[in-house]
Amino acid sequence: MFKIERLTSPNALLIAQWHYQGEYEFYDMTADPEDYQELLSEESRGDSYYQVIQAGKLVGFFAVEDTNDEEAIEIGLGMAPELTGKGKGFAFATAILNYVIQLKKPQKVLFDVAEFNVRARKLYQKLGFKVVNHHDQETNGGVYPFILMAKFTGK
Repeated sequence: MFKIERLTSPNALLIAQWHYQGEYEFYDMTADPEDYQELLSEESRGDSYYQVIQAGKLVGFFAVEDTNDEEAIEIGLGMAPELTGKGKGFAFATAILNYVIQLKKPQKVLFDVAEFNVRARKLYQKLGFKVVNHHDQETNGGVYPFILMAKFTGK
């Protein structure tokens, strides 16, 4: 069972220190100074960042962003590095998705995922998301290929 609540400053600091292995270093918060600063600033986080707790331990976080489409919201998420690649993503992402749909009641949910991250793309497909476009995204001091995935919620 997951407990979801607003991200606290102490947990934001923990997340900022997470380090992923191999190509997934791309997701280290220190890889993008803007993301890093936003995560650490309570004012910048506003009411968009949430923490995911399981058995009293921080297991991940997510951010919810409005989009140009007023019927859609975008979710960005991160799981603790020691938990990734172990088959725990489906339950984690499902809990987040259900929470966001109940909270925001969007007609469409979006995930924008780095093209290399096949693991995440497969997970999102299992959750019913479909590829809607491929694009280049400026992040981490460069420009990288990303894939936008969407799911209609029926709300």
